[in-house]
Amino acid sequence: MKIIPYNPKLKEFAKKLRKDMTFGEVLLWNELKRDKLWGLDFDRQRCTDNYIVDFYCKSLMLAIEIDGMSHNYEEAFTKDEKRQGKLESFGITVIRFTEAEIKSDMINVIRAIEGAIITIVRNNPAIKLPESFDRDLLA
Repeated sequence: MKIIPYNPKLKEFAKKLRKDMTFGEVLLWNELKRDKLWGLDFDRQRCTDNYIVDFYCKSLMLAIEIDGMSHNYEEAFTKDEKRQGKLESFGITVIRFTEAEIKSDMINVIRAIEGAIITIVRNNPAIKLPESFDRDLLA
């Protein structure tokens, strides 16, 4: 497992973000918490390098980002691209959803996450998965 650096100065801010989650983040967290999705452990507002990702599964090196209205501007888009490139340079897979997708189409958001998980596991057979993970999903 790769060790990914993080900025300890972000810890308090991440804690604040966990307390002040957006409605979309709350909805998705309800689908991910307590190993609900295939027994996989997700963290919320996880410090990674000099960033805080919305949701992170360490065993898969999978980050899930939820973009709200503030991400609709060119400057934010450019920052998101730079941030995603940096995270991917550590081997992290980043998938993004809009707040609107989370609120209105959770079934397909979950399907997209499941698809990303299957792709990651197929491409990295050495990944240690929870016993509850149904390996038939990889067939």
